[in-house]
Amino acid sequence: MRFRFIEEHAGTFETARLCKVMDVSSRGLHAFRNRPASRRRRSDLVTLAHIKEQSRLSLGSYGRPRMTEELKEIGLDIGHRRVGRLMRQNGISVVRTRKHKVTTDSDHKFNIAPNLLDRDFNADKPNQKWAGDISYVWTREGWLYFAVILDLHSRRVIGWAVSNRMKRDLAIRALKMAIAFRQPPKDCIHHTDLGSQYCSHDYQKILRQNVFKVSMSGKGNCYDNAAVETFFKTIKSELIWRHSWETRRKAEMAIFEYINGFYNPRRRHSTLGWKSPVAFERKAA
Repeated sequence: MRFRFIEEHAGTFETARLCKVMDVSSRGLHAFRNRPASRRRRSDLVTLAHIKEQSRLSLGSYGRPRMTEELKEIGLDIGHRRVGRLMRQNGISVVRTRKHKVTTDSDHKFNIAPNLLDRDFNADKPNQKWAGDISYVWTREGWLYFAVILDLHSRRVIGWAVSNRMKRDLAIRALKMAIAFRQPPKDCIHHTDLGSQYCSHDYQKILRQNVFKVSMSGKGNCYDNAAVETFFKTIKSELIWRHSWETRRKAEMAIFEYINGFYNPRRRHSTLGWKSPVAFERKAA
């Protein structure tokens, strides 16, 4: 146990000092290091290989809980503590940073709809409640604005669009993609903030044509659209803030790959019982 303690803390303290404190010889430590690996050590090495692979597949975004669920899914009988220990010992962690830019222009004269959603982000089935919002990505060419529509049943991204300008056409293209993909039934709730893009006559006309129930957040209250805010926080911490984007086109392609290659089909959500949006919808069907 003393030798194992020295191995675990060798990166923090000098080995010679650790040997002196633990009252062992450097020769004994050398012999310990050259012994055949124990069964547990071999098991740790196999598990670590899986952890590194899943960390790569998740774009380095999985912390201990999601990583544990991913390992269980591939057949490893493992607990949170062991996963946390192996990740900590091998420097596998999630790095998160924060930036901010205001994107909601609520200073307009368009009509405002009531908050039908009322912070109830759960839905019993697909196409019962949708939510949309706009965020941004900084590139060396300037800002790239990013609109999405989520189905709140599974948190799946069902419509999205990007543009170098934050105009109503951006939000309309995301909405049209979602409608074409899902063909929603009448009275599906469509929730957004009070941004002028969503309150515009053109956007509201499309909602009326497709018989949506229109819902909007209270002024200046981000919690009223927390599900989409959470999505933007996720994609920024797991993708956008990790890179320096030379062009808008490169950022757009990365967003496309993240949504269609990882977020929708693979990323596990605690609110979905650690399933991905696609898997959750498949199970519900």
